[in-house]
Amino acid sequence: MFGLHAVRPLILLLAVSWLTACSGKPAAPPLTSAPPPVLDGARTLIVALDGSGQYVSIQEAIDAARKGDVVHIKAGSYPEDVTVHSKERLKIVGDGVDKVTILGRNRVGSFHIGKWPYGATNIEISGLTIQEHGGLAMGIFNGKGIVLRNVLVNGMLFGQQVQGVRIEQCSLGGSETTGVQFADSQAVLADNVIHDNDHGVTVAGKSDVRLERNVITRSLFEGVVVTDQARAVLISNTIVKNGGGAVFLGTSQSEAAGNIIGLNAAGITIAPSAHVSLSYNAFYNSKEDYLRSGPPPTPAPELKPQSDMREDPHFVNPTDGDFRLRADSPLQKVGNFAYLGALPPVSGTP
Repeated sequence: MFGLHAVRPLILLLAVSWLTACSGKPAAPPLTSAPPPVLDGARTLIVALDGSGQYVSIQEAIDAARKGDVVHIKAGSYPEDVTVHSKERLKIVGDGVDKVTILGRNRVGSFHIGKWPYGATNIEISGLTIQEHGGLAMGIFNGKGIVLRNVLVNGMLFGQQVQGVRIEQCSLGGSETTGVQFADSQAVLADNVIHDNDHGVTVAGKSDVRLERNVITRSLFEGVVVTDQARAVLISNTIVKNGGGAVFLGTSQSEAAGNIIGLNAAGITIAPSAHVSLSYNAFYNSKEDYLRSGPPPTPAPELKPQSDMREDPHFVNPTDGDFRLRADSPLQKVGNFAYLGALPPVSGTP
């Protein structure tokens, strides 16, 4: 139940799923990121702890960067607080999530983009790990055009009053509160693994957030929470093995289609004041699939639209966290969807 008390390339997805099956837990994104091409007139500023670059501090390189520059971070664990503000069209590229870690030092949150009242515009970050510090891993404030790709975030990622955020092919987990939370922001989360948080994703305030092809798993409470006056679109996600699938509260307005919401204690919970359009979702939960919020939530089978299904998804190995569909899954060719959920079916599986 909801604890009121208390981010698609086919090759990448198959790799994530295969590693998941082998390890029993969601896999991190690809381990290396090549430096992006440098624009005419732009520079590459190299950060290396051993002194082989121009800088030994990430923050010093960012402060020195100009529009269009690339900050390339060599392997190492960096015990510093990093802030990007008053910058435009900047790329920050690490040698890989297994090689570069930003640890934080004195501040709540190891990595900040934007700083009141100064923002940041068109910032791209890839190929590194951001470690939680003081209860927050990463904060994004007062900016626009922020892209995270192939980033591992250990702890909470929080965004407030930001626009045009895109989080893709990332691993986001290990938060004792919420894995990813947006307030009064506009964002897209696609092809991510969001795992082992109290809540997976929270969309609040007047945010407008699209969740597409994410695997959201092992949340203590709900995998997705949409509240206040927020709008959320949930398309083709696999929301599994959480305390609850998704909850829609306040006067939020949402759409959910093509998702698998299964192996949770409960499926979806909807407040009477919230509006949710449901179509072509597959449910397979241990208790109720549809609930009305309240103390306590009550079963609401009348919320089920005709196109929703209750089916065993036939995951490859849900016990070990492999949520790909087997070849015999009934969740293929449903409506306009080739398959439901985030991960494509595996040919030839029993």
